Amino acid sequence: MTDNSPPATPVLPGQVQVSQLEGQAFAVRVRGHTLITDQPVDAGGDDHGPTPVEVLVVSLASCVAYYAGRFLERHHLDRERLRVLADFTMADDRPARVASVRLRVLLPHELSRTRLEALRAVIDHCTVHNTLRQPPEIRVEFR
Repeated sequence: MTDNSPPATPVLPGQVQVSQLEGQAFAVRVRGHTLITDQPVDAGGDDHGPTPVEVLVVSLASCVAYYAGRFLERHHLDRERLRVLADFTMADDRPARVASVRLRVLLPHELSRTRLEALRAVIDHCTVHNTLRQPPEIRVEFR
């Protein structure tokens, strides 16, 4: 895939830059990293990367994994085999949106009931989870 987007301008902390590539694909730049989003072939894309909706779910799952990993680390527990699996469904009605997300945290070892409750409290307040519960103000400007 060729990056036909205009030259990247510096992306400052707290900024994301999204540039059209080809077809339905976009280059997403943040803090010196680039990822590609696209649509599946059956939706008119070339499937060069996850869809923006999948990236939303990835953000939640990876945030939960990070918080769970930090919890295990703070309690001097192995986190090497920690995994989070996420399933999501889209709403059947309008507006188009994710209707539900199910997260399964696969722990490297069993935890006591008390530690599981503490872990749930921690991961239920990851930054992405908090943002989905209390949506930010979104403004769109045209230039």
